[in-house]
Amino acid sequence: MDHLQAIRVFCRVVETGGFNRAAQSLQMPNATVSKWVRSLEVHLGVALLERNTRRVQVTNEGTAYYERMRQLLTELDDVESTLGRTNANPRGRLRVDTGGSTASGILIPALPEFRERYPDIHLDIGVTDRVVDVIGENVDCAIRSTASDGSLIARRIAKLRWTTCASPAYIERYGVPDHPRQLLTGSYPVAGYFSARSGLVQPLHFQDENGAFQIEPVTSVTVNESNAHLATALAGLGLIHTLDFMVRPSILRGELVPMLEPWRPDPLDVYIVYAPSRQLSAKVRVFVSWITEVYARHQDA
Repeated sequence: MDHLQAIRVFCRVVETGGFNRAAQSLQMPNATVSKWVRSLEVHLGVALLERNTRRVQVTNEGTAYYERMRQLLTELDDVESTLGRTNANPRGRLRVDTGGSTASGILIPALPEFRERYPDIHLDIGVTDRVVDVIGENVDCAIRSTASDGSLIARRIAKLRWTTCASPAYIERYGVPDHPRQLLTGSYPVAGYFSARSGLVQPLHFQDENGAFQIEPVTSVTVNESNAHLATALAGLGLIHTLDFMVRPSILRGELVPMLEPWRPDPLDVYIVYAPSRQLSAKVRVFVSWITEVYARHQDA
């Protein structure tokens, strides 16, 4: 038995959800696909799939085996892509994790360009505002605002500026604060952002001639997801303090109005991080290079 081929066939059955679709994608007869899977089951001494006339269901043992083998095949493809002709045409799955605002405002709008360049890379985009465990969750790379994890390689790809803004309806009702410290009084309701991990509301960061300072404002509503944070401002629920790229389209359309600009803090450093084992991966290398280009378009002048 060609053990590696049997593993690849089994993984394709799991990914496509059945023998027929797996056979079509592999361009081999249905009976051959079934034979490969059965030979693997005999070799392992366990049932990986439960078959009936309607569908194929993965057993508990099959699920555990698939997760381990998918990681093995990914690493094998990465090694091979660094050695031969596939280095110029990387292929396979690439898992990228990022926050909601980055996904919707920067990454996903630019993805057609990446797909045009690298059609053989299948992207799995994990969207969450929590800090993922890159190594433990088998993530190829993640976009984040810190480089504090010493177990990961971190590359700074951008510096993004902050903006404080509110809707015209909010300004009509509450006016515009003259100084960030007025946000402490409750006269200017703030739509806050709280950490999905700690539950703590994030302070607002500003800067003046004496240096950086932060405000813990009175909030009218708090959310823990960046797109929802934008929605609170558009609904007039409060002013928000967020990254400029997130609100710039709404500002240009007149849906939001910037304020407190003389106290804008230093731009936020943005990093792409990945495990040391991924640094030779052709897929990771081309993605890092491309996403750096994308972020350069949003770079603070």
